[in-house]
Amino acid sequence: MTGANAKTEPLPAEVMAGLVRLGLAAPGEVLAAEPLPGGVASDIWKVDLAPGAACIKRALAKLKVAADWRAPVQRNAYEYAWMEVAGSIVAEAVPELLGEDGEAGLFVMRYLDPRTHPLWKEQLRAGLAKTETATAVGERLGRIHAATAGDDAVARRFATDGIFFDIRLEPYLLATGRAHPDRAVALEALVTVTAAMKRALVQGDISPKNIVVGPRGPVFLDAECAWYGDPAFDLAFCLNHMLLKCLWTPAAAKGFLGCFDALAAAYLAQVNWEDRAGLDERTARLLPGLFLGRIDGKSPVEYLTEEADKDKVRKVARALLAEPVATTAAVRAAWAEEIGA
Repeated sequence: MTGANAKTEPLPAEVMAGLVRLGLAAPGEVLAAEPLPGGVASDIWKVDLAPGAACIKRALAKLKVAADWRAPVQRNAYEYAWMEVAGSIVAEAVPELLGEDGEAGLFVMRYLDPRTHPLWKEQLRAGLAKTETATAVGERLGRIHAATAGDDAVARRFATDGIFFDIRLEPYLLATGRAHPDRAVALEALVTVTAAMKRALVQGDISPKNIVVGPRGPVFLDAECAWYGDPAFDLAFCLNHMLLKCLWTPAAAKGFLGCFDALAAAYLAQVNWEDRAGLDERTARLLPGLFLGRIDGKSPVEYLTEEADKDKVRKVARALLAEPVATTAAVRAAWAEEIGA
C-alpha cells in the first residue's frame, strides 16, 4: 500500500551509494523509501527521485520462504538485461529503466502506480477474468520469444543455466519429486528436456503477481529467472496460474478457463520459430509438473490452504504426469472435468 500513511525507512548505505553512482542521488543525501511487497526473492523500495517516483530492486541471496532456498544475486543483472531486450521488442511491455548498479546489486525503474497499473493477480482474485488481458499477455510474450529465437548473441548474454536450475527447475520440479517419489522419474525427465532446450529468451516468472495491467496493456515485472532456453516454460508457468485461480475464486472458474484458452491461442499464433504442435506438447507436459509444484514444491501458492483443494490439484497433476497428454487443451479439459467447470 502506498500513500500519505505509508511506512518509510532510510535506504541502506550500500543502496544509497549505488544511487549516487547512477547520478540519481547526491553524495551525502539520505532518502526515505517505502518498502514494497515483492515476492520472496528481493528487497524492493519505492522512492521519490528527481526523475519522479521510482522503484529500486535488489536481489536476496536467501529467498523468503520456509524452505532453505538460495540463489545467486547476479540474477538482478539478468533481470535488468531481460527488460532491456524485451523493451526493445515490445516497449510497452516493461517499465522504463532508470539505471543499474552492479556493485550494489540493484537496478532502478519507473514506479508504476497501482491506481493506474493494477496487479493482474488482484483482478483475478476479484473474479475479473478479462480475456483481452490474457490475449495481450500471450501475444506480447510470444512476440518476445519470436524476436529472440535463434539469436546467438542473446543466447550468450543469457547463459544462465545454473541460476535457472537453482530457482526454477530444482524448487518447482525436483523438490516436488521428493514429495512424490512415485512421480520423481517423470519430473526428472521434465528437467532434463527443459534444461536442454535452447530456443528463445525465457522470462521465467510469467505470473499474474508479476504483471500489471496499464493503459497500454500488460507490463511484465520480475524477470530474475531470465534464461535462454525453452519458451514452453514461460507459457506453462502462466497457464498454470489460470488453472490454480479456479480454486481461489471458484465463481469465476469458467472465466479463468476462458483466459487459459485466450492466452494459449494468442501465444501460439506468434510461434514461427518451431513447430507449434511440438511447443504445445512440451507445454502440456510441463504443466502438470508445475501444477503439482505449486502445492508440494518449495514455493506453494499461498492462497490454497484447504487440503481438499490441494488434493484436487494432486489428483489431476499426478494422473497427467503418469499419462502425459499432447496438448494444453487436454490439460485444461482434465482440470475442468475435475472441478466441474
